[in-house]
Amino acid sequence: MSAVLPSVVYQLGIGGIGGFIAGYAVKKISKLIVVLTGLFIIFLLYLGTSGIISINYEELWGSLNDLLSFAGLAATWLISLISLLPFMGSFIAGFVLGFKLG
Repeated sequence: MSAVLPSVVYQLGIGGIGGFIAGYAVKKISKLIVVLTGLFIIFLLYLGTSGIISINYEELWGSLNDLLSFAGLAATWLISLISLLPFMGSFIAGFVLGFKLG
């Protein structure tokens, strides 16, 4: 038991710190991406109403939908990470804390 405890504590500490940093960064980057995407769409709408360009709205929304659908594919590789439960548990806890504070 005494040989296993330092390994688990190390995994929990590294996972928690890494999760906090990742969660904080993801929240900051996601805000930036949302703002830039909104500004781009507003700019396209302005150009469309000015008659400078013609926008195919169905294709625009379809492309944005395809771009964001990759998140569903990420779940397939997460299943293989279940064996790292102590690390993943502390990583997720740190990620949520970093995301909340970010």
